[in-house]
Amino acid sequence: MQIVGEQIRLARLRRNLSMAQVAERATCSELTLSRIEKGFPTVSIGIYLRVLYALQLDDDILLIAKEDAIGRGLQDLQLKRRGRATKKV
Repeated sequence: MQIVGEQIRLARLRRNLSMAQVAERATCSELTLSRIEKGFPTVSIGIYLRVLYALQLDDDILLIAKEDAIGRGLQDLQLKRRGRATKKV
């Protein structure tokens, strides 16, 4: 969570936005934004999404678990191989 918070903080700074500006756009308090930037795990995912939206980074959330190599491998193992149909006489 600390890495995510740091990335959000750096994105805000790169955009030259103050905490007050982002908090207002995300409809949260500056204290909540500060907690996000410090990586506090008690902040709800909905507020994280609003902050990402305020920073125009909301599409980044779609990248979570996009490349699920382990899950896809397990899924492939569970796929049943179809056998040949019996010949009709």
